[in-house]
Amino acid sequence: MDVTVVGSIVQDLISYVPRHPKPGETITGSKFIIGCGGKGANQCIMAGRLGATVAMVSKVGVDTFGQNYFVNFKENNVNIDFVGVTEHAATGAAAITVSDAGENTIVVVPGANMLLTENDIRDALPVIKGTKVLTCQLEVSPEATIFALKTAKEHGVQTILNAAPAPPSAKDVSEDLFSLCDIFCVNEQECEVFTDLPVGTVEEAKAAVLCLFNKGCNTVVITLGERGVVYGSRQHKDVKHIEAEKVVAVDTTGAGDAFVGSLAYFLAKHPEISLHDALTKSCRIAAISVQANGTQSSYPWKKDIPDLV
Repeated sequence: MDVTVVGSIVQDLISYVPRHPKPGETITGSKFIIGCGGKGANQCIMAGRLGATVAMVSKVGVDTFGQNYFVNFKENNVNIDFVGVTEHAATGAAAITVSDAGENTIVVVPGANMLLTENDIRDALPVIKGTKVLTCQLEVSPEATIFALKTAKEHGVQTILNAAPAPPSAKDVSEDLFSLCDIFCVNEQECEVFTDLPVGTVEEAKAAVLCLFNKGCNTVVITLGERGVVYGSRQHKDVKHIEAEKVVAVDTTGAGDAFVGSLAYFLAKHPEISLHDALTKSCRIAAISVQANGTQSSYPWKKDIPDLV
């Protein structure tokens, strides 16, 4: 495989509304769709659509949502040899509202994702040790994530940890997560949790990168939405900013996953380009995704963006 993802599978239940409701308020939406999501699966699909050979390591329940996802993976040419099925929990689900401004709120119930174990990772060793890039997130059990990162490191596999969703506090995650991955990627809200610093501006994001170096991170990437990306490596202590392309956002759901999946693709398939160029191209692909409704349904295919891929 070019990219293997150890992560979550979630069925998205998306409501489009004029604005987000206040506590206790009921409002009328304009549209409802059921789509495929989950940070892990999103990143896997994005890398695959760009041309990477991809595999998913995850778990679903014995239900319609799980069955739907197997069809989705087949349509997107994803290797599912190590997607398990459990009777002890339902497939993960997310209730999403998207406002007319394109902003979203999301409530995720992980379900079967939290039953992914170290033994499942051991079973997937044949695909993990032969992959070029492994990506993980925080929507499966911490034990499985840490074991996957350690396993990849032992076999010389490059790793990306998209540390999302953020826990209530940085104290709620193992410090090993910072040092086990090659690239630690968060958005501004997640970064504030891990650093206890404000990340409201580009300069504040640059300071947060330095803070994450002190926690053991090797390369840090902070996504800032319409303000682009700030990144740096502990080896060079050189923190840079990449501006984002200005677009009119229709639906930002899954944009961060489009970015991470694209980055995994470029690292695996085009190691000859610089990290700066890989991040710039990933930003542009994420910007394309926010201009259409849905999560994976908004992700472009390689044939649609020949100038980027």
